[in-house]
Amino acid sequence: MNFPLFVARRINGQTDDRQKVSRPAIHIATAGVAIGLAVMIVTVAVVLGFKHTIRDKVVGFGSHIQVLNVRSVGTDVGLPVCMDDSLMQALKAVPGISHVERYTMAQGILKTDRDFLGVMFKGIGPEYDTSFLKESLVEGALPAFHDSNPLQGEANSDAHPYEVVISRTMARKLSLQVGNIIYAYFIGDHVSRLAFHVSGIYETNMKRFDDLFCITDLYVANRRNGFKGRQCSGAELLVDDFDKLEQTDDRLISHFLDSGRLDSQGNTLTSLTIHQSYPTVFQWLDLLDINVWIILGLMVALAGFTMISGLLIIILERTQMIGVLKALGARNDSIRHTFLWFAVFIIGRGLLWGNLLGIGIVMLQKLTGIVRLDAQTYYVSEAPVELNLPLVLLLNVATLIISTLVLVGPSYLVSRIHPARSMRYE
Repeated sequence: MNFPLFVARRINGQTDDRQKVSRPAIHIATAGVAIGLAVMIVTVAVVLGFKHTIRDKVVGFGSHIQVLNVRSVGTDVGLPVCMDDSLMQALKAVPGISHVERYTMAQGILKTDRDFLGVMFKGIGPEYDTSFLKESLVEGALPAFHDSNPLQGEANSDAHPYEVVISRTMARKLSLQVGNIIYAYFIGDHVSRLAFHVSGIYETNMKRFDDLFCITDLYVANRRNGFKGRQCSGAELLVDDFDKLEQTDDRLISHFLDSGRLDSQGNTLTSLTIHQSYPTVFQWLDLLDINVWIILGLMVALAGFTMISGLLIIILERTQMIGVLKALGARNDSIRHTFLWFAVFIIGRGLLWGNLLGIGIVMLQKLTGIVRLDAQTYYVSEAPVELNLPLVLLLNVATLIISTLVLVGPSYLVSRIHPARSMRYE
């Protein structure tokens, strides 16, 4: 029989009021562990939710990897690549790539009778993954996107406009609603005007996107840029696993682009990951990890200090019991292990209440969105949370181990207690 565990269970099971000092100390220690764990669970859930929400918004507009003309990198002028079927199939065949879709960027100006606004038209084709756009849509509906003339031979006019999806920011600035006709002006060798029907309004709360991007047909953007045939600005690639994004890009370069891969028209291709396209966003998200480690350290310290103070009080109040055990032949190590087991029981109760409190707060926020945020500052209208059960389990195990280890030193206090003196201790 494990003698220290047996005695610890008996101490833990006592319900009388003889221990007038240690009982409040036990409650305080339990509360310290519970609060510390709950704060850690909520912190990790909020940071994970925030990072993944922002990441998904950036990826929604920029994909995971872009393949484009090497001369387009770092310039505002979009040079074309010939993204024919053979090239798209070759890209899709690269291990780790799950989807390939074409896009074209075209600069233009939206104008009403009262105001105008410079925007970027992003033309997308029928193969484009529109799941993010559907999630971001707040009014209207997404049109069917085309890579050929959607008007089927009709001339563009107020009666036969192209479809466009604009942001809520643009709609407010230009006083537009779903169903309105808006004119777009494109400046090149000559100024051209096209009529657009506002089919939908989206909102991402990401200023860099909401202030700039309109979504329209690939054909329209290609026509404005003078692209012919299968030409477009490039291809956006989605990967199977975002955590392996860099490895997939390295594989793409080594298998496909490293030898100076050319398209069918002789244009040299290169790739940009979403980290390279929006470095400041991801650097900012990485800084959140520092805050998480600071909070985790503070909460573990809180749990450890409350457990140390609680254990010292328990040992001092049970000095007579320790003396009796020593008089009966119990070794210091056995008595130390007894109190460490008792501390594990206290920590266990604290972990139970901490899990209930922390997971409860996370689920409450997830279901109700009760904590609201300023979307202009935080890019989201409510605090996003993501409950990762393996991480919650890891937090529990780490808290239990660290809180127990910090008690090893204070437990040596029992070796300072002498049986003869402890009999007279009050």
